[in-house]
Amino acid sequence: MNRIALITGASRGLGRSTALALASRGVDIIGTYHSHRTEADATRAEITGLGRKAIMLPLDAGQAATFGAFAAEVTAALATTFGRPSFDYLVNNAGMGAHAPFAETTEAQFDSLMNVHLKGVFFLTQALLPHLADGGRIVNISSGLARFTFPGYSAYGAMKGAIEVLTRYLARELGARGIAVNVVAPGAIATDFGGGRVRDDKALNAFVASVTALGRVGVPEDIGPAVAALLGDDNRWITGQRIEISGGMFV
Repeated sequence: MNRIALITGASRGLGRSTALALASRGVDIIGTYHSHRTEADATRAEITGLGRKAIMLPLDAGQAATFGAFAAEVTAALATTFGRPSFDYLVNNAGMGAHAPFAETTEAQFDSLMNVHLKGVFFLTQALLPHLADGGRIVNISSGLARFTFPGYSAYGAMKGAIEVLTRYLARELGARGIAVNVVAPGAIATDFGGGRVRDDKALNAFVASVTALGRVGVPEDIGPAVAALLGDDNRWITGQRIEISGGMFV
């Protein structure tokens, strides 16, 4: 029986890299996208080009009221496209950024980050849990900013710190079903996340490289294959752990 992964935010960046890495390992993909349908279709085409089944479903990860309907969509897709009642891997990757000094962070910015990065992960996982197979895996995406600090990311870093705590609770509570739950914390990655600052700001890019042991900024292909490996059977005894993939940033 083929394994199936559900990856939020799979159309671009880290989610796309994870989807392609899993597909290359023989895993079928249910991906979500928010507003970038063209990129989602392109990712789906790449996955099918690797010989795997793939669908892309729209999802606003910050709207918890829609998660019941989304779970019903997943149920229908599992039956019609994959011929199964459950999936095996959940990767909570969808995210958005906001850069503002602590003293200038608005309640609206805080709530937007919380709705996607904390409340969204909590309640989407809850809604999908009945459809996650026993013995499955969950990987939540955190950030190096939960360990080290950059001015302007206090709200974002706080949400990611909360996700790391939530991961340990999920590992404890879902262990009886044989479900392993871990959190991956990327360092600074050159994507369009947060307006593409790490990718496009030459001064910032050079600074990140200077404080990273391996001497460069990360790219999505540094992260996706690592997440795929963590989901594999060889790592079945790892749970409740925070795994930073940052090239040694601020070690």
